Amino acid sequence: MSLFDRIAPLLVWTPEAFRPFLVAGRRMGWLRRETAKRLLDFPQTFEPDGDAVALKPKLATPEARSAALEEVLRELIAAGEVRRLRNEPYPLIRRWGEQPLGVIDRRAAPLFGIRCFGLHVNGYVERPDGLHLWIGRRAPDKSIAPNKYDNLVAGGQPAGLSLAANLVKEAAEEASLPPELAARAKPVGAVTYRCDWPDGCKDDVLFCYDLAVPEDFVPVNDDGEVVDFALWPVEKVIAELRETDSFKFNVGPVIIDFLIRRGILTPENEADYLRLCASLRTAPPD
Repeated sequence: MSLFDRIAPLLVWTPEAFRPFLVAGRRMGWLRRETAKRLLDFPQTFEPDGDAVALKPKLATPEARSAALEEVLRELIAAGEVRRLRNEPYPLIRRWGEQPLGVIDRRAAPLFGIRCFGLHVNGYVERPDGLHLWIGRRAPDKSIAPNKYDNLVAGGQPAGLSLAANLVKEAAEEASLPPELAARAKPVGAVTYRCDWPDGCKDDVLFCYDLAVPEDFVPVNDDGEVVDFALWPVEKVIAELRETDSFKFNVGPVIIDFLIRRGILTPENEADYLRLCASLRTAPPD
């Protein structure tokens, strides 16, 4: 197997299978054609706009848009077409830092193909015998990637919370990192992708952070989402990535990005080096 196998599924994007989703005249996401057709059964909320489906112009405020979307989602849930909401509001934005046009529950993000933002922290330890990474194992009852390996800290970026505040919150919940340690995490870029997903489209931006963890610190999960942690030498991490699919689908690319930046994967020792580099930031920054 190849390290590229960890990225390849995130490159599968068939735009002809989707229709644009418009809010206030702007494309906010991508709808599978069957989803677009279904949404037009709610004419009080949606209307056709050429090949796109648009929120009605009368929904002219973020509050009105958010309420209308939630009402439709609850009807789809009652009809058994969408799983229950997660009660995590995600902002309706295309570019980081702009004012949201509304919010939508995290559960519906792929259904509407909206751009989602998140953060991942590569927690590493410099030891005399080499570089090690803290790897978490996700709980078996997680709805996405149960029992898969994960970064030390990772989470979605909800509406109304800064990245810095979210990092401290997620670090405390997932690994019991004290705030002063979490605050040392250094922003090092982003991994982006847009891909087909079983219930729609994943259009994600993952802000990446590196955190040098003291050798005597042992992470402990506090929210039930991680079963345990292990400190792996970087050689074991690479072997596990190369030979298995045991990591969560978007964690492999984040770690590969780390390995490239640290000079562990190089043009001399990795035949797919250029392909890996080119595949970590594929979604347009629109």
